[in-house]
Amino acid sequence: MKNTTDANLLDLQTSVPLLGLSESELSARAVAWGQPSYRGKQLHQWIYQKGARSLTEITVFSKALREELTDICIGRSRVVHRATATDKTIKYLLELNDGQIIETVGIPTEKRLTVCVSSQVGCAMGCDFCATGKGGFVRHLSPSEILDQILTVREDFGRRVSHVVFMGMGEPLANLDSVVRATHSIGRDLEIGARNITISTVGLPGKIRQLARYKLQSTLAVSLHAPNQKLRSQLIPTAESYSLDALLEECRDYVRQTGRRLSFEYALLAGTNDRPEHATQLAQLTRGFQCHVNLIPYNPIREAPYRRPDRDRINQFVRLLQQRHVAVSVRYSRGLDADAACGQLRRRKRASLNPEIENCSTNISL
Repeated sequence: MKNTTDANLLDLQTSVPLLGLSESELSARAVAWGQPSYRGKQLHQWIYQKGARSLTEITVFSKALREELTDICIGRSRVVHRATATDKTIKYLLELNDGQIIETVGIPTEKRLTVCVSSQVGCAMGCDFCATGKGGFVRHLSPSEILDQILTVREDFGRRVSHVVFMGMGEPLANLDSVVRATHSIGRDLEIGARNITISTVGLPGKIRQLARYKLQSTLAVSLHAPNQKLRSQLIPTAESYSLDALLEECRDYVRQTGRRLSFEYALLAGTNDRPEHATQLAQLTRGFQCHVNLIPYNPIREAPYRRPDRDRINQFVRLLQQRHVAVSVRYSRGLDADAACGQLRRRKRASLNPEIENCSTNISL
């Protein structure tokens, strides 16, 4: 009979998901089960290459061993809704083990498959134009819950995932530990290069410097959405206590420490932040940075009074930045007819089940 310490260790090993563990960690886990260490390599192959959802699927294990390990959790979710857009973008609602629902998106092109992952259930940032922020914050996601989203999309598309962007539900740097651990596993276990991973943030005091210490070589995308402090505070409530100057100083430190180019995200809101003077201010703001500016034409949500600019205004904004030698591109929407903007489908599905939750349209495009 196992003593109390052994029993507690076994309980912990049963409850902590295997997804996110390295091959050596899986080998250690196998040894703790009384198995030879090479079982770790088998576990690694079946979890990360074959996408096993349960240890009962691992046919290289004996039937007796599979039955013995039936309570061990790999850490996979359940797809509760799947919406396909005309451009082949697919939005998924995934149910986690505690019943919470998150979103993830598969964005295919001929040469790549990008997964837009969530890092939290909901979001506490409360950005005025964002559907996810309107739903509030529930909890952080674990590394296994982040990795599961990538495996789910890979499994459904039947092809390799080439890029991962942390641009789904939540503020990644508010869940920095899980995001960093997941990013290491994405490279180590799923063999997706660090430079094909983008971590997006609206900015939290000290967190960009903290991220820089990991030297991940991933791309950092900083959501500005306004070229001055007054307007940014209006759009992003947390900006009131974290000035634009302080954010940009952290960004400079990030570039110095990592040698990596930044991306600045800028959602274009008609009549709010898309005027010529805003383009001029944005160019001044980014001067001296090793950076690229992504302009994101906004998609309205019912709960916010903002609109998408027309094509002429978007093109004018681009020209003004280019004239000031700013590297800029426009990121047009994908999957609009599948509610692919962050937080949109989850809120709509919740509204269909609970009439107190009002329906919504879209927010920032992917």
